[in-house]
Amino acid sequence: MPDPLFDLAGRIAVVTGACGLIGRAIAQAFAHRGALVVAVDLPAATPQSLVPLFGGEALAMPCDVTDASQVETLVQRVLDLHGRVDILVNSHHHKAKGFTEIPAESFPEELWDSIVSVQLKATFLTCRAFGKAMLSQGKGSIVNLASTYGVVSSNPGLYEDNSLGNPVAYTASKGGVIMLTKYLGVHWASRGVRVNCVTPQGVLNGQPPAFIERFRSLSPMRRLMTADEVVGAVLFLASDAASYATASNLLIEGGWSAW
Repeated sequence: MPDPLFDLAGRIAVVTGACGLIGRAIAQAFAHRGALVVAVDLPAATPQSLVPLFGGEALAMPCDVTDASQVETLVQRVLDLHGRVDILVNSHHHKAKGFTEIPAESFPEELWDSIVSVQLKATFLTCRAFGKAMLSQGKGSIVNLASTYGVVSSNPGLYEDNSLGNPVAYTASKGGVIMLTKYLGVHWASRGVRVNCVTPQGVLNGQPPAFIERFRSLSPMRRLMTADEVVGAVLFLASDAASYATASNLLIEGGWSAW
């Protein structure tokens, strides 16, 4: 028997970073639950190629979410087509060249700027533009994707002797996403717009076996998560099931930050 609390039938749901591993899983799950998905990603990522996966009346709208004018145009296109926007999920992500290799003491300013621009600035731009539209409607739900490394520091031992890593700019920007979420969630709560975030950790994505084994030794659940395991939390926060949740950060990280 369908549960109306999690029913997204007829909702207009915008998903940024829709071509990414997590973004695609979220967009597809939303579409399967009746939402009309607007898949947003860079033109080079060809978000239009995803539309057949989502079915129904799904749309693709290429956009560079670090560009305020493009974001404003994106919002206007959604409103022109549908007259409203019900859900925004910010799952855009950026791994610039040198993302994993450079230590904090020599981290270049231009690399810092490129990571923070996508992870934090773009999240602010989309929240600002879509939030304004939602406030005028008196209702809406925004879900931002944060990271465990916005809650706790990365463990240097996890990245010894492998090509993976977590740069200082990523940690700083994801911590900013969490605080941006709390600020907006509080300031918009009385006006019908909920803003929350989800914090995943260690998504399985072709990492080397040695890294996976090391991660398992540090994780309470003894494994990495799959992209699909993020979906339930995002669905909950986006839907009416979380009607009294705002300014929250839902940890879906296998207990990583608990010890």
